[in-house]
Amino acid sequence: MRVVIAEDLVLLRDGLAHLLRDEGFDVIAAVDNGPALLRALLDDNPDVAVVDIRLPPSFTDEGLRAALTARRKRPGLPILLLSQYVEQLYARELLADQAGAVGYLLKDRVSDGGQFVDAVRRVAGGGTVLDPHVISRLLKRNTARGTVAALTDRERDVLALMAEGRSNLAISQRLHISESAVTKHTAGIFTKLDLPISTDDNRRVLAVLAYLNR
Repeated sequence: MRVVIAEDLVLLRDGLAHLLRDEGFDVIAAVDNGPALLRALLDDNPDVAVVDIRLPPSFTDEGLRAALTARRKRPGLPILLLSQYVEQLYARELLADQAGAVGYLLKDRVSDGGQFVDAVRRVAGGGTVLDPHVISRLLKRNTARGTVAALTDRERDVLALMAEGRSNLAISQRLHISESAVTKHTAGIFTKLDLPISTDDNRRVLAVLAYLNR
């Protein structure tokens, strides 16, 4: 699997490249700025890109902008964004095209090599991966507004795991409940949030997040 990495901190960039190579990935480019990232995404045809949101020259959102530009030219290009902080705007922009194959993790997650590699693989496979802290922030904000106030505590637990991209089986294992119970909770969530029921894991995550983030 061909990977492009964009990270301005050389130690982290080299560490990510080493980790992914050890897991069998082909790191075809490792860059440290927005223009170089955009060239790599468009010219090198990667299967997935791991992108720091804030890159030189301005350290604002060059990484995100390069990723969004590349996805407009190559729809569905798998992108896993990394950020130092929870910034909800980036989650909204990343999910806006509804194409899937996107992820948004805090850099702290990179310290767990297995979790990080799993996220890269899931995004490369067309899935959606969002950091639990991002989901928690969205849920808290919308609970305060009343958006998800009708959900039970268990339904919120299920919703948070759904938003991480987990399947019903994975949710049942995490919460130690039956898969049929997860299906029941999922149906209740969709009903209360007035969302269409879907068996497509990626689409249901995007639908729920789009609702929570509006």
